[in-house]
Amino acid sequence: MKMSRSRLRNSLLALSLSAVFALTACAPSASPAPSSLSEGVPAELAPFYEQAIAWNSCDSGFECARVDAPIDWANPAGKTLELSLIRHRASGSDRAGSLFVNPGGPGGSGVTFIRDNLDYAIDKKLQAAFDVIGFDPRGIGESTPVTCYDAPEMDEYLYGLTPTKRNTAAALSEQIAAATSFGKACLSRTGELLGHVDSVSVARDLDMLRALVGDKTLNYVGYSYGTFIGAMYAQTFPQNVGKLVLDGAVDRSVSSANGLVAQAKGFEMALGNYLTWCFTQLDCPFENSVATARATISTLLAQLDEQPIEAEDGRQLGADTMVTAIIAPLYSKNSWKYLTQLFDDVINRDGAETAFALADWYNDRNENGEYQSNQTEAYDAVTCLDSPASPSSQWQAEAAQIEKAAPLIGRYFAYSEANCSVWPIKAVLTPGPLGPTGERPIVVIGTTGDPATPIAWAESLAKQLTNGRLIRLTGEGHTGYNRGSECVNKIVDDYMLGIAQPATLSTCS
Repeated sequence: MKMSRSRLRNSLLALSLSAVFALTACAPSASPAPSSLSEGVPAELAPFYEQAIAWNSCDSGFECARVDAPIDWANPAGKTLELSLIRHRASGSDRAGSLFVNPGGPGGSGVTFIRDNLDYAIDKKLQAAFDVIGFDPRGIGESTPVTCYDAPEMDEYLYGLTPTKRNTAAALSEQIAAATSFGKACLSRTGELLGHVDSVSVARDLDMLRALVGDKTLNYVGYSYGTFIGAMYAQTFPQNVGKLVLDGAVDRSVSSANGLVAQAKGFEMALGNYLTWCFTQLDCPFENSVATARATISTLLAQLDEQPIEAEDGRQLGADTMVTAIIAPLYSKNSWKYLTQLFDDVINRDGAETAFALADWYNDRNENGEYQSNQTEAYDAVTCLDSPASPSSQWQAEAAQIEKAAPLIGRYFAYSEANCSVWPIKAVLTPGPLGPTGERPIVVIGTTGDPATPIAWAESLAKQLTNGRLIRLTGEGHTGYNRGSECVNKIVDDYMLGIAQPATLSTCS
């Protein structure tokens, strides 16, 4: 999903990420790309489209590989980067080709996702028919990464306290100074790559990967921000679109400011849904009513700004980290029980361990203080290239709009655009409707209770696609495929397997 950031990062990955994947070298099997699949490719790009993939057995049941891509697709004779891939071969005898998967972010590792969450990513029917391939997009994970801060620096950036009164001129100056320092570190430590991690460049990588595995068209499942990659692919290579599923859709036409309002409103809605559920549970830490509970949370956050709670490792729990801890479990109703534990601990000031456990899971931080991935660096790098910040003259009005849309947590989303306003490289994309995406149908999935990618975004994206087919899922949580709805899975599986085309609009629960 695309999501804006406060100084202490109010963005969430679509799915849980585990330890960074380590390649294990074994006997390679070379897979040369058929030359016919590079036909029509400019001569200067042919060496990339025609390189051989050496797949190595890595974890049980998986193969891994690394391939080269130009840092700048407009200058293929320049420097190159490496892309990391993982493959699970089709388990059935009737192989239908390859199926690429992206878990979202920006910053999510497709390699880790497929290795550790294959059955969560793709159901057994599609695993039987397709070689399922996860890839780390440029700048992310085991591909050539964006690098900015070491662990102590990242701790201060993500968990440091807001030193002055929130949403004042002084606080904004401090936020801009922190964002400026972060951006300078990213440019210094990453170099030229920092200007080429935009989603169109990722789409170009993906088309090269399609050819390298021997597929004439791309089959793809993208979750959350992964839908943006899929949409950019369809717009850039409409002739190569195979079967695309875009789940938890990001709307290409929404500005960063309007997206921020929609997401703040979405998480506020999800928090309200949690509170309604909480009052049906015996261990709910709130009293009287949802309205009273909302007031309690508002007071609690204000108190944390004034009186942080110290964790056992010495970190201070302020309001920003608390908001991160609140938002993380809202992605799935199955995680709401952790919110109950969180509120119970913090309301009674019994410690900050639950809050930091949730925030650390969210930020991909280990108990030993090391970060398992570079998702924070990648998030800023990609987001700031994909969408420009609003002019600073509009921020105050936008902050008021956010707080109106989300009275409880909106203030913690305000002024998030300051980060990209001082990013060292200007955005290369601007919001707007998609261009032609080819005649083949593309499936879009939207969930009515999705806090991160509102259902309206899925509806809009489906209309922008030349042949969009919308699945509207009534339910809670982020994304809909392989999350418990037999209706959604049947429509997607039938589409991917060529059994039946989805209707223009399908409704599921």
